Amino acid sequence: MTAAEPIRAAVQAGPAPAAAGPAADPAGRGTRKVFLLTVLAAASVIFLFPFVWLVVASLKPRDRTFSDPFLPWPVPFRPENYAAVWDAAPMLTWLVNTVVVGVAAALTVTLSSAFVAFGFAYFRFPGRNLVFGSVLATMMLPAAVTLVPTFLIWNSVGLTGTQVPLWAGNLFGSAFYIFLLRQFLLGVPRYVFEAARVDGASYLDLFWRIALPLSRPALIIAFIFELKASWFDLMKPLIYLQDPALYTLPRGLKAVVDQFYQGGDPKWEIVLAASVVTTLPLIGIFFLGQRYFVQGIATTGHR
Repeated sequence: MTAAEPIRAAVQAGPAPAAAGPAADPAGRGTRKVFLLTVLAAASVIFLFPFVWLVVASLKPRDRTFSDPFLPWPVPFRPENYAAVWDAAPMLTWLVNTVVVGVAAALTVTLSSAFVAFGFAYFRFPGRNLVFGSVLATMMLPAAVTLVPTFLIWNSVGLTGTQVPLWAGNLFGSAFYIFLLRQFLLGVPRYVFEAARVDGASYLDLFWRIALPLSRPALIIAFIFELKASWFDLMKPLIYLQDPALYTLPRGLKAVVDQFYQGGDPKWEIVLAASVVTTLPLIGIFFLGQRYFVQGIATTGHR
């Protein structure tokens, strides 16, 4: 028998069977799986209950809007509330304004943050970590602190009363999205960029033709996050918009509520129906981008 024959025999025999133990216990794995699914189902019910209540209450008559909060269906059933929404306010105009502002805000912050993130991920220069830490430190600055200075800046250039302040500030990027995209780009092998540089690609080509296509999941995450933030933002429209024709949906709903209170007739069924109309488009966008959403979150932390 040669020296290689025992090794060959061991390879042909295959791996030894695993010893029985807790890791090989199918009953234990099944119990843990059932427990995990039960916890997830309970959490899903808790998180879904407010939206379910909103939909049910929006289909009730005015005198029963807040009655029977735990009833899973409206009694009596009033789908006419949704038709009344479009008669009570220019919902279509506000919806278009919200889409325009939200898409503009999401696109500008995604591209500008990706540009800065590429610089922090690719270039090596003295003080890089210090500069990056300074960018991250801006996240600890409360947004309320910058409201007045930001308003004075937009007022000095004559853009208050327009929709520009709602999205143009995103041209300078966001610290959170810069961090998110930088972490993703750090996972791209550096030799990919170096090979393109050898072929004569410029730094802008590296960003536009390599970094952006490879970081598509993270870009979609940043886009969805910012679209959601802009979609439900009330503070900026409340500060900068005075013309009802320029209102976004949150600002328009605030005006509807104020109008009902001034008239002494709070039509909560219409407000709740309008809230459902406001929420549904974003839910659809989330489900359309869910695959990229999960992929981007799962791979962003890899380096």
